[in-house]
Amino acid sequence: MSGRRADQLGLGPNAARPTIRIDKWLWYARFFKTRSLATKLVSAGHVRVNAQRIAKPAFAVGAGDTLTFAQGNDIRVIRITACGERRGPAPEARMLYEDLDPPAEKPPKEEREFIPHNPAYEGKGRPTKKDRRNARLCGPDPLD
Repeated sequence: MSGRRADQLGLGPNAARPTIRIDKWLWYARFFKTRSLATKLVSAGHVRVNAQRIAKPAFAVGAGDTLTFAQGNDIRVIRITACGERRGPAPEARMLYEDLDPPAEKPPKEEREFIPHNPAYEGKGRPTKKDRRNARLCGPDPLD
């Protein structure tokens, strides 16, 4: 293994701080439900570490690094405070990072606009027996 690669993985003699793979850390910190989702996001180049775009899930990060990535409709800016030992419960995961985003103000739940999951489907389903009779009576005569 080359010296630079060993240092990046935290194995070399110049390794001053513990590091961890970025996909593993994102999963440990519970930003993604599975490690494969974190890997896909990193591989697609949607994660920045200290303002540099990375595309390798094996990129080593450690305490003090700043991550920027999209999560849902939000852009997250996170400073890593610890590497973590495992994927633990949510309170333990929150101890691994410091959120640098200002809290976004959301309107109260009563004021939010309701957007149906599938607006094209407005309760259209199988026609009722009455609808079928009307269609049969009003439709073209099969004997003509």
